[in-house]
Amino acid sequence: MLKSTKSDNKWLLTPVKKASIQYGMIEEGDRIAVGLSGGKDSAVLFYILTVLRRHVPFKFDLVPICVDLGFEDMDFTLLDKYVTELGNKLHIKSTLIGKIIFDVRQEKNPCSLCANMRRGALYDAAKSLGCNKAALGHHLDDAFETFLMNLIYNGKLGTFQPKTYLDRRDITVIRPVIFLEESVIEKAVRLKNIPVVKNTCPANKKTKREEMKHLIHDLSQRYPDIRHKFLTARGAWGQA
Repeated sequence: MLKSTKSDNKWLLTPVKKASIQYGMIEEGDRIAVGLSGGKDSAVLFYILTVLRRHVPFKFDLVPICVDLGFEDMDFTLLDKYVTELGNKLHIKSTLIGKIIFDVRQEKNPCSLCANMRRGALYDAAKSLGCNKAALGHHLDDAFETFLMNLIYNGKLGTFQPKTYLDRRDITVIRPVIFLEESVIEKAVRLKNIPVVKNTCPANKKTKREEMKHLIHDLSQRYPDIRHKFLTARGAWGQA
């Protein structure tokens, strides 16, 4: 179901290889934790990295990790099967993050805190499994959305970087699909028959990020190349 050739994946691999080379993301001997939420972005990221590993002239390891937030009815059976089909083993990190966010703290704007706690759990699991890097599935649209949220809600210019070393955790965070538009991710899900786990988070599709997603969609109807104009305007990542 998931088998393919290098030529079949050129449209996926080329932007990822470009990002990896430009920012020195993946190197000989890396042991990379891949954060798998069950969503389309991280599932496609894992597929791409698995294929990429077969076609680069050096070795690196992939360690797929799923942080279970503890929401009811979240079923990771399909994700586990998917990872197995790609020749790997899924590591599931059980947490009470969902309960803490919604039941204990009753956060009105839960996403930021949840994301921080989720990433923290991922990095802890990654270090315990001997990883020196952690790969996240943020794509070009995510970067643009974050830029707009910072501008509109915080009056700041900035977004996340493709590669960041976290000295307190001694781990490097990489975002290999940063040059891919969300539409390309969605295309990969369809063409490669990549499974997606239903998100049962109470805040799903009700966030500020969702507002930015609609804003970018509306802008792109009038300015079709606006995502890549954003990428060009950024110049060197990490600078406003």
